[in-house]
Amino acid sequence: MTRAFLSSGDLIADRRAHYAEMMFEAGDHAGAADLMRQALEITPDWVAGLFRLGEMEEKAGHLEAAAKAWRGVLAADANDRFGASLKLASLGLTAQPDTPPVAYVETLFDAYAPTFETALLDKLDYRVPELLAEAIARVGVNRRYRRVIDLGCGTGLMGERLRASADFLEGIDLSDAMLRKAEEKGFYDRLAKGDVNELKKPDNPVDLVVAADVFVYVGALDRAFANIATIMEPGGLFAFSVETHEDASQEELVLQPSLRFTHSVVYVRRLLDQHGFEPLEMNKATIRHDRGEPLTGIITVARRI
Repeated sequence: MTRAFLSSGDLIADRRAHYAEMMFEAGDHAGAADLMRQALEITPDWVAGLFRLGEMEEKAGHLEAAAKAWRGVLAADANDRFGASLKLASLGLTAQPDTPPVAYVETLFDAYAPTFETALLDKLDYRVPELLAEAIARVGVNRRYRRVIDLGCGTGLMGERLRASADFLEGIDLSDAMLRKAEEKGFYDRLAKGDVNELKKPDNPVDLVVAADVFVYVGALDRAFANIATIMEPGGLFAFSVETHEDASQEELVLQPSLRFTHSVVYVRRLLDQHGFEPLEMNKATIRHDRGEPLTGIITVARRI
């Protein structure tokens, strides 16, 4: 995911940062880091630039310098909008967190909203909405749902596929910018800002909850699964995707260099059982590509017992 360029507020510093980005794209990572340091000498309080410096230092192989930059970001921004704590953890310099900072996820998708669909569909061959819709259709043949919640609805790629079978369709997302994009499409009866770990119980029980490509930005899923179980009626369906890792020796929950979390099949099955869900389908599939490489995910549909 490409981060939006955030101005330093100084024309000269921005120009040097722009040249740094050009050098970075050309493969001169050390040279890019040097230019970014020059930009930061002009605007030392530029947190976005300091975070980007860390990324350039990391790519140049200067891990101590990268870590110093990201620690500086954390000192300047306690909410960690840029995910510096995740970067430090991905290098093994701090313990793996259970969840990413909420401000990081919100900021990430606010910046990503204008190009979200183009990047996913045209460049990354994103297939999660399609795969989930097919799995839901197989499990609930011709079933109609009274109340559906699309968690992490984004711009509405999943809602478009849910609309025809839902009497009432609600979309929930952390990002205001994503919600505005979803509203433009007109698929949802209600849109609300919210966090999967802080779900409020609706007035009426829910008989379908969908979370398409959401849990990679949640991390530990125990709290989310507990919340979802609480709002669902018996017999309702819970359909979701996770990215997974092929190495069985890895932990159940792994923070990847992409700053997305992967989850093992064993972990997902255990949580479904603990929270009163019976898995009806759990299929591995290529869900998208990243840097030209296929990413494997688990497409799951479970029934609330």
